[in-house]
Amino acid sequence: MFSKFTTLIIKNMGIQERKVRNRKEMEKHVLDAAMKLYLKEGYKNVTIRKIAKTIEYSPATIYLYFKDKEEIFFTLQKLGFKKFYTEQLSVQTIKDPVKRLIAHGEVYVKFALENKEYYDLMFITSEPVFMFKDRKDWDTGVNSYDLLKQNVKSCIDAGFFKSKDVETTAFALWSFVHGVSSLLIKRGFMIPDEFKKHIVKGSLEILGQIINSKQQITINK
Repeated sequence: MFSKFTTLIIKNMGIQERKVRNRKEMEKHVLDAAMKLYLKEGYKNVTIRKIAKTIEYSPATIYLYFKDKEEIFFTLQKLGFKKFYTEQLSVQTIKDPVKRLIAHGEVYVKFALENKEYYDLMFITSEPVFMFKDRKDWDTGVNSYDLLKQNVKSCIDAGFFKSKDVETTAFALWSFVHGVSSLLIKRGFMIPDEFKKHIVKGSLEILGQIINSKQQITINK
């Protein structure tokens, strides 16, 4: 039989767990509402008041969970990068450096097309970026780019690039897959749906052929 003290501890633990669960649910409501408004009206037009109205709470309630609009969108961006990073990890077990790099590109484009709202906030829109660039808790964003640089370095070490400049090579390859992704997101209506997968696959195959032509790519400093 439990003592009164033990029963009280269990009861308090249950209350704390419920509070944590309720807080997470409320934060999700706020984040979901902010994302919907962002997609509909753009970052500049989203306000705490509009978010509160969307979820039928007072603006004061929102401030119990988030300091301001910047923190809400920074949290959304971090959630996007967390998912993005997790999906990128799925190709890291591929031993062949070129195949791994191309698979990395495939995962990148797949994420962008399946998570257009997050990708837009992470890489396309310009408004929130100046607020986020100095944040020290942006590890997931940094880690995602570090994975790309690691895979590029593996290709350089294996002799697939004349250049030893990891940063420039990584940026060039990132620009390539970002271009494919953003064009399909923003101008995808110009391409019939049945051709989109073929275009993505073909584009990355062309990139793979370029990389596989050993010692042909030179980036002069």
